[in-house]
Amino acid sequence: MIRHVVVFTWSPDADAERRATTLGALRELPHTVGGMSSFVVAEDAGLVEGNADAVLVAEFPDTDAFLRYRQDPVHLQVIADHVRPILAARSSVQYEI
Repeated sequence: MIRHVVVFTWSPDADAERRATTLGALRELPHTVGGMSSFVVAEDAGLVEGNADAVLVAEFPDTDAFLRYRQDPVHLQVIADHVRPILAARSSVQYEI
């Protein structure tokens, strides 16, 4: 099983409505792309100053399922239309569990 973790920091000009729209688009990926066994998108709880703004954690049954998701046109369109326009920084990691 592969766990995929992405941490997002939004640009300072990303207003609350745009951030909410982006998180909503990301949350639709299990329905539009699929292939994951679990999927969570959440905003930072605001407990520690300096944290990133949001996280995506997805689990895939195997490497092939992750790679299909990664290259899926719908996934890539969500990134292009929603994530990149408001993104200041992004970091990710994939690991076996």
